[in-house]
Amino acid sequence: MADFVDQVVLHIRAGDGGNGCASVHREKFKPLGGPDGGNGGRGGDVILEVDPNTATLLDYHRRPHRKADNGKQGQGSNREGANGGDVVLPVPNGTVVKDAKTGEVLIDLVGMGTRYVIAQGGHGGLGNAALANSKRKAPGFALLGEPGDALDVMLELKSVADVALVGFPSAGKSSLIAALSAARPKIADYPFTTLIPNLGVVTAGETVFTVADVPGLIPGASQGKGLGHEFLRHVERCDMLVHVIDCATMEPGRDPITDYEVIEAELHAYGKLEDRPRMVVLNKADVPDARELADIVRADLQERGLKVFTVSAATHEGLRELTFAMGEWVAAARAARPVEEPTRLVLRPKQLGAATFAVRKVNDNLFQVTGEKPERWIRQTDFTNDEAVGYLADRLERLGVEEELVKAGATAGAEVVIGSMDDGYIFDWQPTLNAESINSGPRGTDNRLG
Repeated sequence: MADFVDQVVLHIRAGDGGNGCASVHREKFKPLGGPDGGNGGRGGDVILEVDPNTATLLDYHRRPHRKADNGKQGQGSNREGANGGDVVLPVPNGTVVKDAKTGEVLIDLVGMGTRYVIAQGGHGGLGNAALANSKRKAPGFALLGEPGDALDVMLELKSVADVALVGFPSAGKSSLIAALSAARPKIADYPFTTLIPNLGVVTAGETVFTVADVPGLIPGASQGKGLGHEFLRHVERCDMLVHVIDCATMEPGRDPITDYEVIEAELHAYGKLEDRPRMVVLNKADVPDARELADIVRADLQERGLKVFTVSAATHEGLRELTFAMGEWVAAARAARPVEEPTRLVLRPKQLGAATFAVRKVNDNLFQVTGEKPERWIRQTDFTNDEAVGYLADRLERLGVEEELVKAGATAGAEVVIGSMDDGYIFDWQPTLNAESINSGPRGTDNRLG
């Protein structure tokens, strides 16, 4: 069973709004009590929240479908329906949220307590008490609740560690992190033993920091070879990189300098890591030939401006010096770093005066109306109630839809679709440009939407 999940597709749905209620007040000796139908409750939201006690996305790997509660229907006596309960989904710090279909980054969640409404609940429908006015004193209909948002998102975790150990497979990174911390990663002498990043907590005096054992890289990793981008992203937020070099390898074409240059080339090709400080660990000094080789290459690496440590994860030689050197760098990086603030949510209000709808001529007898308002009104309308259909026609006429249809060339009997061509509402249009002058006849009759 998986014990570390850093990428998962989540299927989420906010709650639907409750329907409004169509009711007439009934009381003894008061036969005309008037409309008293209450509004429907709002559907619950789905909210992502950075939680300090959450370190993995495993729970969403096991249960990828999440839904908020629906709002309740309004009732008579002006009783509003209860709002649906929100669903708050805890995520680790450093979770990137993407649209699962397009790959667009929706938000990068950083900072404990950061909250983001990923799916909004639908608005509740208005009851007939809220729809009454001087001309419509006793509406015999109510509006339907709107459906909540439904979407698929990808949650991607970039390990937020202070130090990243990078190097070839079997360079001894897992052994090193096990020796430095209480982490107990799987260790073996074959390549790609580590298939998931391991995190260890290390203490150096008063400085406590985390070290990430990033799975082994190979030439071409920046182009996706081997484990490739799958794990390179885990080093993006680390304060420093530590090259772990196997000085005891017997593979042809391998030596400490070449290994360092190959891994550096991959890190530069991947990008985003140029400003990270580096240090080099020459590992497996418990092997005599390895110690001799480490002594030979140390000066070359130091001439490149690198701090170099010769260590043995097996005997713990040199680990104390390495630990305090990393702790010193981490402490300095933390002191220089600005205080981490929760991700700032940017609101982008619509431009004043922007068109609220658009009319498009599909062919000589078919026209499409799109826009937030008309499409929303369609979702709110109970098409089994003729009076509700007439109310929709009034709203569309006041918005100017009929006038734009005439300008687009629509004539009586033309087909008009509101919304998408696949699942929008289609009706036969009967033009009545001045709704105020129409004698609509008895309640519930209206010839504008056939």
